[in-house]
Amino acid sequence: MVNNITQEWDHLTVDKNLEEQTATITLDRPEKMNTLSFIARSHLSQIFDDLNNDNDVRVIIIKGAGEKAFTSGGNIAQFMERHPVELSELHINVAAPERSPKPVIAQLQGYTFGVGLEIALACDFRVAADNTLIALPEINLGMIPGSGGSQRVTKIAGIGRAKEMIMRGRKIPAEEARQWGLLTTVTEPENLENETNKIVKDLLSKSPMTLKVLKRVLNSAQDSTLSTGMEIEGFAYGMLRSTDDFSEGVQAFGNKVKPDFKGK
Repeated sequence: MVNNITQEWDHLTVDKNLEEQTATITLDRPEKMNTLSFIARSHLSQIFDDLNNDNDVRVIIIKGAGEKAFTSGGNIAQFMERHPVELSELHINVAAPERSPKPVIAQLQGYTFGVGLEIALACDFRVAADNTLIALPEINLGMIPGSGGSQRVTKIAGIGRAKEMIMRGRKIPAEEARQWGLLTTVTEPENLENETNKIVKDLLSKSPMTLKVLKRVLNSAQDSTLSTGMEIEGFAYGMLRSTDDFSEGVQAFGNKVKPDFKGK
């Protein structure tokens, strides 16, 4: 059963599949390469807030409408209309997938530029068609990435590759981006849905509570020293010892059956 959310978002649609326990957010402006307005960024954050509190949704997918682009970026003309303080806070809305306690998969094809790549990098998994091109081309406008792009590329791919990509304004093809660690999986366009569904199936077989805790532990590693990260991991490990899901997992392992996790 697919439940279409009819609330008026700015060129964004949300479809829930209650049987699959997923929600799909679509950047829905294919005639403009799914470019994102400023209001769309705030709407995206609101959508994630709603889905984060929806117990019927366990995995969130975000993709672009059509076959040409995830999104080619933001509405450039609007940048000149906004106050510098507002521009300095753009990263907050774009980081909504990273803040979500649920696994988020970006399904990419075609142009994935600017804020599009920044959104994708804030997701947990990036499944890309082999025609995907990624770029942070702001340097060509006399600007730099402003929604986490420079920082996440550096964290994932290293400072050398970040400089090569961002300072030169390079468009990186999918396979090279995968080798850099910026993409999780690269596949043929016709196989994109299948590859996404494989990840969804894997995630749905896990304890939702454990995934929530694990995502927080892994994300904290980006900003922590090793010793601090070990403390966070150890605390989470001990806390999960008391959950029903862990008890279920241990019993299922002993009985050689699949666990039936309840998220408790």
